Amino acid sequence: MSGTRDDLFYNPFQPGFTDDPYPHYAELRAADPVHATPFGVWMLFAYDDVVRVLREPGLSVDERNAHDTPLTELANSVVGPDRRRQGEHAMINRDPPDHTRLRRLVSKAFTPRTVQQLEGRVQALVDTSLDAAASRGSLELMRDLAFPLPFAVISEMLGMPDGVEADEIRSLSGLLVRSLEPVLDPDLLREIAVAGDQLYGILSSVITAKRAQPGDDLLSALIAAEEDGDRLSTEELADQVALLYVAGHETTVNLIGNGIRALLDHPDQLAALRDEPGLIQNAVEEMLRFDSPVQMTRRITLQPLEVRGRSIEPGAFVVLGLGSSNRDPDRWGPTADVLDLRRDGASNQLSFGGGHHYCLGAALARLEAQVAIGSLVRRFPTIEPTAEPVWNGRINLRGLESLPLAVS
Repeated sequence: MSGTRDDLFYNPFQPGFTDDPYPHYAELRAADPVHATPFGVWMLFAYDDVVRVLREPGLSVDERNAHDTPLTELANSVVGPDRRRQGEHAMINRDPPDHTRLRRLVSKAFTPRTVQQLEGRVQALVDTSLDAAASRGSLELMRDLAFPLPFAVISEMLGMPDGVEADEIRSLSGLLVRSLEPVLDPDLLREIAVAGDQLYGILSSVITAKRAQPGDDLLSALIAAEEDGDRLSTEELADQVALLYVAGHETTVNLIGNGIRALLDHPDQLAALRDEPGLIQNAVEEMLRFDSPVQMTRRITLQPLEVRGRSIEPGAFVVLGLGSSNRDPDRWGPTADVLDLRRDGASNQLSFGGGHHYCLGAALARLEAQVAIGSLVRRFPTIEPTAEPVWNGRINLRGLESLPLAVS
């Protein structure tokens, strides 16, 4: 029987949390699964509650419907509300009918058939990285494979011009993604705002060039696309492209990195995948469950919301613990904290969210992870860490900064 504890509160800033948040989740899930945090937001930690709210009609993702919290007040005081609104036209931040319109336009590039047609290109990119690793006998997993693969794929899909500095976009998107974290450092808030200004400047220039000289690519298609006679504005286009880089690229990086690390920590499962390559599809679902590349998402209440007998007020941020839900023993049984590549129902993990905001790029992320992880395991009979993994220190998009490997 769960019950609140006065001495327990969600604290992602405690030492070691970003290396392993799961023990803290377990505490909160058991004692206070519907949790009023010190940061002015509510959090849900149990699988059934998170599933329900992901699918609940009448909830919002538009921050204009939320009351201020200490974190939003700090950000507003440091960078101003106008700069904080960068990205407000991205579909992840819009409610219907705006969300419906935007998603319908962008989703044409992410149909299962379209994604499947990318498999050959994804395989070629992975093979190039693994060929180089074979010649060296080493692979820095994040730098050499996990980071460049999804970045190259999304850049090619968008048709980004050769003159655009890929390293700069990667660096700026890496800073901008910190806006999805609870940030208490005023200097970091300013850095994020500057990165947003610079990235949007680059993207606006690219959009202008594409309008003048369209190509056979996703960005040109978005520029040309119409919905009921309405086209996307430059601001809307820039927000969707930034979303693809920030949310799409960064999450796939974490999926590949966290997945390989989980295999190395579970040698029996690594051996099982090597012996049975056909396991790769379910294996990726289990990796998504075991160590989610996105730890949480949020909704905003428009009216009182009752969860487990507690009433959440209108205008509240409700943070949904995807990572916690994926380890909830009430859903996954006594082996919830164990990696099991043959787990029945692994695809019911919540790492891609749910409802009408279910991750648009889920099929592409799955494909990239299946090809990258499956190819690495098949290519090298020996894969051994040569140093301890370094985590990226993030609370939400939690993943590795580096993992050096010896391969042969």
